[in-house]
Amino acid sequence: MIIRRSIAAAISLLLLVTACGDDDGATLTIYSGRSEELVGPLLARFEAETGVAIEVRYASSTDLAATLREEGSSSPADVFFAQDPASLGAVAEADMFRVLAPSIRALVPERFSDRDGLWVGVSGRSRVLVYDSTSLDPADLPADADDLLDPVWRGRIGIAPSNASFLAFVAAMILDRGEDATAEWLAGLAANDPQIFSGNSPIVTEVNNGTVAIGLVNHYYLLGLIADQGSATAANHFFPNAGPESLVMPAGVGILTTTDSLGAAEQFVEFLLTAESQQYFAEETFEYPLIDGVEAPASLPPLDTLAHPDLDLSDLATVLDLATDLVAAAGLL
Repeated sequence: MIIRRSIAAAISLLLLVTACGDDDGATLTIYSGRSEELVGPLLARFEAETGVAIEVRYASSTDLAATLREEGSSSPADVFFAQDPASLGAVAEADMFRVLAPSIRALVPERFSDRDGLWVGVSGRSRVLVYDSTSLDPADLPADADDLLDPVWRGRIGIAPSNASFLAFVAAMILDRGEDATAEWLAGLAANDPQIFSGNSPIVTEVNNGTVAIGLVNHYYLLGLIADQGSATAANHFFPNAGPESLVMPAGVGILTTTDSLGAAEQFVEFLLTAESQQYFAEETFEYPLIDGVEAPASLPPLDTLAHPDLDLSDLATVLDLATDLVAAAGLL
């Protein structure tokens, strides 16, 4: 590992001296909070097309953010590819990201990137309510998070409280409503006896099986299930109100200050924002592309029609620990 990183450092230095942009032979260490199943083929294509050798460490985005903060200036990572803005923000708070080039930042709408240019979104995921369409009428579904506290949903709601996206949703609620109101909402949710799951996928599966009525998830899990099975009885409900339950979260990427392969790292970020890669996100992971000119999956409402809370995604990280504490205090963790 030491020898390999020494070679990468030498190549990076050569790149800076020559400024030729040729990264053949470089090695890039990527910490990926996106699973290998989701993005492995995309990363393999980057390696094949560019000649940049990659080493990937897969784990949850929250765990990798904590690892990066612990490693600090000794981290071997060049790039952090995360599934949520809160995890990216946690690394940004530790001053571990380089400011991205303006040419990269200009590719993505400002609301899906860090306000200081430390990370940029690459694909979008909307929070939705997945529901059993065989037993529920869309007109009777909750309009917002508060409607989930109605006793009619007691024991019928699936949630994944340890999941990074759920915690980001709670963080958004703190920013939108404040700590006390969020704690009160979580207590009400806990009192409604939700069914607890380890992640979004099992929630969607059980809703599709008819054993859970509704579930708080990200939109693309149902589309993945339909791709695997050909059809589904479950359906996505996009909340009509612009509250934290309608949060649209980008998966995103930042270049670490510890990189010794800056040219290759920038090449990787630019690669994720090419039309071909954005089409991959639309067709293979069923997410919203974030650059102009690439269409979202046909089954999704257009991104610009979705209700969303009026908040800065860069602020999510500032209350992520508080969000986790409140979820735990409510007895949901």
